[in-house]
Amino acid sequence: MDTKVYSKTFLWLCLGLLITFLTGFYVSNNENMIYNIFSTSAYWIIFVVEFLLVIFLSARIQKMKYTTAIVCYTLYSFVSGLTFASIFLLFELSSVLFVFAVTAVVFAIFGAFGYFTKIDLSKIGTIIFMGLIALIIMTLINLFVGNSTFDMVICMIGIVIFVGYIAYDVQKLKTLSNVIDEEKLPIYGAFQLYLDFINLFLYLIRLLGKRND
Repeated sequence: MDTKVYSKTFLWLCLGLLITFLTGFYVSNNENMIYNIFSTSAYWIIFVVEFLLVIFLSARIQKMKYTTAIVCYTLYSFVSGLTFASIFLLFELSSVLFVFAVTAVVFAIFGAFGYFTKIDLSKIGTIIFMGLIALIIMTLINLFVGNSTFDMVICMIGIVIFVGYIAYDVQKLKTLSNVIDEEKLPIYGAFQLYLDFINLFLYLIRLLGKRND
């Protein structure tokens, strides 16, 4: 596959992450927005919109027009940033930046592995998907149990699953050029890798992050 597709994919990924982090940082420093989002029903409305957007994009992005895909991807990055503000409220800024850097390094390592390896990673697709389902179930259980040790185990399993997804999704891009229009493929790839990056970051910050007093 043309390396330009990968270059564009990672550019769109960086843009999406930049929108999310800058939006989150801005909201976390605006008292009125913090109150309006986190002290009212607005948070749940935003959460539902974010959830519906990720389902809509996952199901339809391959069939969208190029411009529509860009708008939806950018909108999702922005809406995610609104809820992401809670990270800047819960954790020290230096800790957020440190974990972001760690996430970027881990992402680069496993992304490079997915790109250069000769191993067919499509074989692990079903395994990591089943792992993801198990992870969701365990997370829901721990919402009621509230066990800190179990939460740490969940975080470690989550990290393993999403580093697997990073390598898997990077390699998968090579096989999608015959399925998805080459103009739209970078948006699709960026969206998949955006989800991998954000989820990896969220699990890492739960393990490594230093909370605000």
